[in-house]
Amino acid sequence: MWKKEDGRPQGSPETLNSPLAPQAFGTAPSHPAAPVARNVPVSSNAAACISQGIRIKGDVTGSEDLFVDGLVEGKLNLTNGSLTVGPNGNVKADITAREVIVRGRVDGKVTGRDKVHLWGTSQVTGEVQTDRLAIEEGALLRGKVEAGKMIAKTPESRIAVAAAAAGVDRSPSTESRTAVTDSRPAGSGSSAD
Repeated sequence: MWKKEDGRPQGSPETLNSPLAPQAFGTAPSHPAAPVARNVPVSSNAAACISQGIRIKGDVTGSEDLFVDGLVEGKLNLTNGSLTVGPNGNVKADITAREVIVRGRVDGKVTGRDKVHLWGTSQVTGEVQTDRLAIEEGALLRGKVEAGKMIAKTPESRIAVAAAAAGVDRSPSTESRTAVTDSRPAGSGSSAD
């Protein structure tokens, strides 16, 4: 006969009918209970999963997608992968990945090369750097945020910006005029005075 588990696609998350005891096959639950966690797919491409109840201390590196619903302390570096911190996930680490999706708790620097998405259930404390940032209503974010593409500046443009902020024009044509203007005695009758 057909089994209940065979009808479920491989890799899809299970939902619990009762947080108290498992149900026998073919029996109806005595009381309707809500699922423990939101029935949200883990990740369509998640190659690895650190599930609830697993605790890792140290550096985690890789290039595949990772789903974390447990505790990770240290560093997470996924060069080309996507990191998803699940609703039960607690990450106390500096995170570097192509894309970072947070539904749980993160303490540390979060660097998402392409995108960082904070769900309404997320709590992030630390620095966030990314090209694109999405924050849903209800999300908690405490720290520094740098979002958007950084424009590479040449050393000359940085000097010009610093000089402009100080109120000094340092272009070559005005430097010679400034030198001449500064060397004249006061009240010489020039229209520049």
